[in-house]
Amino acid sequence: MQPSVAIILVNWNSLEVTSDCIVSLQNIQYPNYTIILVDNASEDQSGKALKALHPAINLIESPTNEGFSGGNNLGMAYALEQGFDYTILLNNDTFVEPDFLNYLIDYMEAHPTVGAIQPRIHFNHDRNLIWNGGSYFAKWWGILYSKDANQLPSAASLQIKQVDWITGCAFLTRTSILKKIGFLSPNMFMYSEDVDLSFRIKALGYQLVYHGQSVIYHIAGMSNKSKTKGKEGFVHANVHYYNQRNRLWILKKYTPWYCIPTAVLCNIFYISGIIGYFAARRRFTKLKAVIKAVRDGLTGHIAPAIGEVSDIK
Repeated sequence: MQPSVAIILVNWNSLEVTSDCIVSLQNIQYPNYTIILVDNASEDQSGKALKALHPAINLIESPTNEGFSGGNNLGMAYALEQGFDYTILLNNDTFVEPDFLNYLIDYMEAHPTVGAIQPRIHFNHDRNLIWNGGSYFAKWWGILYSKDANQLPSAASLQIKQVDWITGCAFLTRTSILKKIGFLSPNMFMYSEDVDLSFRIKALGYQLVYHGQSVIYHIAGMSNKSKTKGKEGFVHANVHYYNQRNRLWILKKYTPWYCIPTAVLCNIFYISGIIGYFAARRRFTKLKAVIKAVRDGLTGHIAPAIGEVSDIK
């Protein structure tokens, strides 16, 4: 019997997109998996509709919208209760190659020192272009980034390599690790919670790996964009708030003391540029969101996840 895998999808008012993802998953070659769909209080009742369309999935209905962090935490808690060997957080706006999971599980089984692994991720609108070719932390500059974005695959992007963090778009880890460190930080809601979880896994001594032969495709940003452009653009102001606030929380928690001066200077220029751009474009709602994000990012902190050492002292 091959190891059991819980594939966790979080849905929020995305019937067609999530259904397409489920259909894609139903064609994978790996036999021992279960799709766990967490519906984040969808107003369109798409959770129930998806269960009717795909009866084999396990549906968890959250009474409130808990965001990416809270929704996935519900799925991970269920996976632990049911005794799954592995858990993969997978964005609901993805399509997968039939063998993507085989590559990931085979590598994890052969390398017990690896704590989490991700596939190579391409854009879905142009499947030749990479969306994420491995993610890194430039600690001297306080920058979190992904390699090869919007590029054609290179020899390096086809390889298996260690990375600094794993994207939450496709984050596969051992449930035995989740038992030790807990889940995603509940107060992050969305953005950078995958970085925090990655760094906590690394703190246990595990490696993080990017597998260039495993491939999926990502629509990217589907749930955070409106279909029509308003005076503030397509992207909701909350996206900028959570992105900037959580990024600052990550930098506060994980930047080494000797990198603080250069990281602070770099981020002053970076955030000033964002504020200046929104001011020039007269997007004042987003401007206020970024200013609030900076304030909350500097004064707040990442809440310990259940099971973290800092939470059980």
